[in-house]
Amino acid sequence: MASAAEQLAANLNFSALSKATELKKRIWFTLGALIVYRLGTYIPLPGIDPQALAQIFQQQQAGILGLFNMFSGGAVGRMAIFALNIMPYISASIIVQIMTAVVPRLEQLKKEGEAGRKVINQYTRYGTVFLATLQAYGIAVGLQSAQGVVIEPGIFFIITAVITLVGGTMFLMWLGEQITSRGIGNGISLIIFAGIVAELPSALAGTLELGRQGALSTGIILTIIVLAIVVIAFVVFMERAQRRLLIQYPKRQVSATRMAGGESSHLPLKVNTAGVIPPIFASSLLLMPTTVAGFASAGGPGWLTTLTAYIGHGQPLYMALYVALIVFFCFFYTAIVFNPQETAENLKKYGGFIPGVRPGERTAEYIDYVLTRITVIGAAYIALVCLIPEILISYAAVPFYFGGTSLLIVVSVTMDTVSQVQGHLYAAQYEGLIKKAKLRGKRR
Repeated sequence: MASAAEQLAANLNFSALSKATELKKRIWFTLGALIVYRLGTYIPLPGIDPQALAQIFQQQQAGILGLFNMFSGGAVGRMAIFALNIMPYISASIIVQIMTAVVPRLEQLKKEGEAGRKVINQYTRYGTVFLATLQAYGIAVGLQSAQGVVIEPGIFFIITAVITLVGGTMFLMWLGEQITSRGIGNGISLIIFAGIVAELPSALAGTLELGRQGALSTGIILTIIVLAIVVIAFVVFMERAQRRLLIQYPKRQVSATRMAGGESSHLPLKVNTAGVIPPIFASSLLLMPTTVAGFASAGGPGWLTTLTAYIGHGQPLYMALYVALIVFFCFFYTAIVFNPQETAENLKKYGGFIPGVRPGERTAEYIDYVLTRITVIGAAYIALVCLIPEILISYAAVPFYFGGTSLLIVVSVTMDTVSQVQGHLYAAQYEGLIKKAKLRGKRR
């Protein structure tokens, strides 16, 4: 017989959504915040010549600027006030996570619960301001050195650009926190999601236009559509995949006639523990030489030009390094965010154990062994998803807009948001059942 939760899940429909007043408010707030973000991506920096900027960006979009422009929804190409987007905050968060694993003070704060997390979040905000200021200054100096981009170069333009770009990043950070607390889903992730998806219609229109002109055959376009559906389904399956370790808790005597405990649970280990961080880092490192060579006069030194040619998109060395960096960052980031020793100590503290494995050090070794094996599968999965678009671009001349990184972000954020919507629908239906039952103590 199905449980009450399963019956509720089977009866979910759009009528349930219409009755969930709190959920509708959260959805409207989220949509309004994302509209504000999209409007900000069209407000340019003061003192910029848009035509000259477009010409410069056209030459540099193959480098790291193109990657950031994709995440920002075109704000970098337009040099808008949100050109830095939320990337400084993400970088600061990653740096703080890494430092938490090596700095005892931060590790202690992490164990202090909500109060410690608030302090760590404050450190992350300070780091965001610092990184955003450095990046904004670099962008201002770079724009000023480009011929004809800045209308009136000088110290006043640099100060104005730095304040505007840093202010835009801090506003987006605040907006993301508001979406998380008052809206639906993770606000920071949704801002990146909105930036990626905003450019999708124009990319699809461009692909169809190439098909109309005969540059792409109908068979290739249909193959791309089918492949995209298959890859998305594969990503959804892998993102939900877990290796569950059975955890057993011993029975204990609580009275002369009653025993307590003895229940079992699971320790879920995600196949892709590192998330989308490995492809982002790998793409940034590989695109850095291309960006430097593009900004350097006459292509830069000879060795830099040769290196750029060898690690260009579609080159065998580029793909080999891409896969190697993804695998490295998968293991590196998994080791940072998941500590088997700490997990084993917590299990031992509460009396839990894995059947057939001694508590303590043996449990930590076993968890580390299992985690290493599933990380191999996760790294192979991410590398495969990221290589498919590169192969299509290189060997089939397909203008594939969704790279592996953007595809992973879009699918992961969509799954997380849908799960939160379902959670609010469950709560609304439970509230309806309570009203019908007219239980005592219900708030009027």
